[in-house]
Parts: sequence; structure tokens; C-alpha cells
Amino acid sequence: MVNTQVFTIPLRIAQSIFAIIELGLTAYVVNRWAHGWWSPSQANFLLFCSIWTLLVLIYLILAPLKFPRFAHKSAILGIEAVTMIFWFAGFIAFAVLLSDIGCGSGWWGCRVNQAAAVFGAFEWLLFMFSTVLSMLYYFSARGKHTTTHDPNMEVHPHQTV
Repeated sequence: MVNTQVFTIPLRIAQSIFAIIELGLTAYVVNRWAHGWWSPSQANFLLFCSIWTLLVLIYLILAPLKFPRFAHKSAILGIEAVTMIFWFAGFIAFAVLLSDIGCGSGWWGCRVNQAAAVFGAFEWLLFMFSTVLSMLYYFSARGKHTTTHDPNMEVHPHQTV
């Protein structure tokens, strides 16, 4: 059995922090673009990815702790993989949009838009790592017909001695 418990808490904390940063950046970007009565779908999708990630993290943290019946290894792997694909598609599409527009010296949000793309890439990397951990767990537990969850996939509070 692969022990992924060591990485779970720091990984979820990092994913949460980056999702909140990305939410702030993309909300600002969408708001600034919306002053022209529209915002690009790429920015809107990154905003969706941030909100989706926060909802997913609630499930990934709470389900193994409070609702173990719903913390099935296939569901966790599927949600991790879908979220990873969302982040990949989102940051690539937004980066392409920014490269098409270019950053002029007079453009209001060049650096903010670039930061949103970079933090999206970091979030993708974090979810790629957690998806790999989920895959390792999934395939190491394959063939075991059980409806219970593995404590290795739980987020445990740190206990002091």
C-alpha cells in the first residue's frame, strides 16, 4: 500500500492557497475586462476553475474525515483528474490569449493577467502531483473489494505527543 498521508495535508493547503490567490486574480481580471461589457471566455474559465477547486477541496478534505462512505478511491481519482485537466486547459488557453494580445506599456492589467496565468500553471502542477498520488493509491488498492476508505487518503490533524 502506498502511504500518501505524508503529502496530503501540505498539498491540500497549497492547493487551497493557490486557488484563493487565483480566485482573487481572475476575479479582478474579469471585472476589469467586464468594464467593456464583456470578458474573454478564457478568463471566465479560470475564474470557474478557482471556484470549482475550492468546492472540490471541500469534498477532498471533508469526505474522508466526516463521510467516509462517500470517499471512494475512484471518486477521488476522478475528481482529481478532472480538476487537473480543467487547470491545464484554463491556464494554456489564457496564456495563448495573452500572447495574442501582447503586453503594451499602456495596458492596465498586463502583469495581473500574466500572474493569473502563472498561478493557474502552478495550480495545475499541484493537481498533477495529487492526481499521481491518487493514481498510486488507486492502483495499489486495486482488486481489493471493499467499500471502506483507506486512512492513507485522509487528511489528519497533526497530533502532538
